[in-house]
Amino acid sequence: MSLICLAAAGSTVKLAAAVTLMWTHSVQKTRWEEDWQATPAGLVITEARVEGSGAGMDPPDGAILRDGAWHWTPKLGPQRNVGLRRSGATEDWSVCYSGRCRPMGELVPANADPVTLTVCE
Repeated sequence: MSLICLAAAGSTVKLAAAVTLMWTHSVQKTRWEEDWQATPAGLVITEARVEGSGAGMDPPDGAILRDGAWHWTPKLGPQRNVGLRRSGATEDWSVCYSGRCRPMGELVPANADPVTLTVCE
């Protein structure tokens, strides 16, 4: 089974086969969440959720409003890696896997930017 790794500042952490990334949009101050799965073809996003719209975060046609957030499956093929940026303008990313959510700073150095999500080798 393939696992997802988080890499930054020379350190790499193995997570799980599926992770959820969560962050707060620096302008809108609303929560954004994405579910990612490791596959032999690369990282696949299986669902995205956002609490509201605006500032480049409008949910696409077909998104469903459920439990206070818009839910949809992005039309994006498998990715070799996903770059994550930490602006410092909001709280750090949260990374959820194996039933637990943690601030990204507990996994890789808190000031490391960028951070990369990949399928572990």
